[in-house]
Order: sequence, then structure tokens, then C-alpha cells
Amino acid sequence: YVMLLTLSPYTPTYRDRVSPPGVMIRPYLHGFTIAFNVSKRSTWQPYVDSMHRFLQAYDDKVQEEKNIECVAGRYFVQGGHESEEKKACRFKRSLLQSCSGLGDPTFGYSRGQPCVLLKMNRIIGYRPGAGVPVSVDCKVQKGNESDLRSVDFYPGNGTFDLMYYPYYGKITHVNYTSPLVAMHFTDVKRNNPVPIQCSLKGEGIINNVNNDRFLGRIIFTLSIGK
Repeated sequence: YVMLLTLSPYTPTYRDRVSPPGVMIRPYLHGFTIAFNVSKRSTWQPYVDSMHRFLQAYDDKVQEEKNIECVAGRYFVQGGHESEEKKACRFKRSLLQSCSGLGDPTFGYSRGQPCVLLKMNRIIGYRPGAGVPVSVDCKVQKGNESDLRSVDFYPGNGTFDLMYYPYYGKITHVNYTSPLVAMHFTDVKRNNPVPIQCSLKGEGIINNVNNDRFLGRIIFTLSIGK
């Protein structure tokens, strides 16, 4: 009990061996296979509904009310006592452009060009990239590379801006919303399962551990029928 009293509820006591971040995707409904037929709305509508629910916290008005405009390209380090509430930088869903669900409320699924969102797991105090933004790259995990002919990344060229880091924990960083990178798969082979691997790229990132498919990368399958 006495030892527990020495632990801070705000930050981990030891952070000298912080693991690089894992990643996760949205939508995530039935495991790591996104399968639908373009001509059958009922097969892709659940993915669309899931995306809209997930992005509610990123609505522009919500972000403008709760969070602040930050200086891009540098870490947002906040001083003061560790118990003080921390400010959070705005991440508006409009930054996701074609994958925001604003211009196209179906996120491309109705055209067989699905959007998939990727986010890094939160790690208290972690500053990814050692001063250079971490980016995302996608390729065919196994098989013919020509099955994946075109991917667009948002925002910008698919990077996690430094201003969203470090994260100070859910107790004090109450309005924090994790930054996202949207992958818009605009040209994927139809009627054939295509295994995709999307990886983080940057200083200090580990993405090649064979027994951990979520550390610095994620593997999922796109199966788009007519």
C-alpha cells in the first residue's frame, strides 16, 4: 500500500523503455477484412455508418469548441504541474479531405474506392519521429503488387504532425483526439482479396517484428466485388 502511494496517477513512474507505437484502423467491424460488393448497398453501409460514428468527435465544430489551434511542425510541450489540465490541438475531420465523409458521405465505398483511417496508439510522453513527422506507407503484403495501383493519403502526404505530441494521459489531456491518417484506396483489383500492409515510417519506429502485426504496422484485406 505504501508503494502504491508513491505512484503518480498522471504519468508512469518509469518511461525509459517506452515501446514504439502500435496502430489500429477504422472501420473495424468483422476482423481485419473489409469486404463488400459495390452494387449491394447493404454490404458496405455498415462500414460507412461505423466511419461516421467514429468521426463524430472530429467534427469541425466540436474541435473548434473544445480544442485550440496549434503551431504545426513542432511538439506541443506543456509545462506546469502534472495534475494541471492540458490543452489539446484541433484535428478537424475536414483535414481528411476526400475521406472526411463531408463531400462524399459514403467515404468512397459506393464507388469501390474505400477510405480506411489509421491511428497510432496513445503513449504518454511519447514524441514520435525524433523531430520529424512520422508518415504512412501502404503496399500489397503478399501477392501481385499491381493489385494495389493507387492510394491517396490525407492530410497532406499522410503524416502525423508533431503538434499532437506528446500525449499527457486521459486524466489531464481530457479533450485530446488522436491524429489520423486517411488512406484512400482509389484503384484496387476487384473480385479478388488483396492483403494490404500499412506501415509507419520514421525515426525510432519499429515495423518489422514478425510476431506482432500491430507494432508500427497493420495488415488487413480489401475484398471489393462488383
